[in-house]
Amino acid sequence: MAKDTVEVLIEGGSATPGPPLGPALGPFGINMMQVVEEINNKSADFAGMKVPVKVSIDRDTKEFEIEIGTPPTTSLIMEELGIEKASHEPGLDIVNDLPIDKALKIARMKFDSLLSNDYKAGVKEVMGTCVSMGISVDGKDPRAAQKDVDAGVYDDILVE
Repeated sequence: MAKDTVEVLIEGGSATPGPPLGPALGPFGINMMQVVEEINNKSADFAGMKVPVKVSIDRDTKEFEIEIGTPPTTSLIMEELGIEKASHEPGLDIVNDLPIDKALKIARMKFDSLLSNDYKAGVKEVMGTCVSMGISVDGKDPRAAQKDVDAGVYDDILVE
């Protein structure tokens, strides 16, 4: 039972049998439309964002399994804020402000792929991404907001 794995980056909810999926899966002889349909169903929540997709194929039986990853944290932040670009000079130019409740929402979406053990630490990871994007958190520098999380300022919002 030999298994092959194909990993591609696809826009959520709009996979097609064309590139990059078609050429990668063509040699395995599996039903391409079934794969495309399943990917589109599983990735519909991430419409408009690039998501990593892993297709595991059993060479003998031609059966496949699909795993949809979550988009990068930067993409989720930009989607939540409705912006197209982050700051070109993150230390000097602040392009937007991320409310703490949206940071928690992103941490929940990404929780399985974060290094955190709880949502409090997950929110701090999201805030860390904001530092390099030139985005403030709750009207403050993300590093100051991280200290506020440690101090318990947001405990009422970050209850699990």
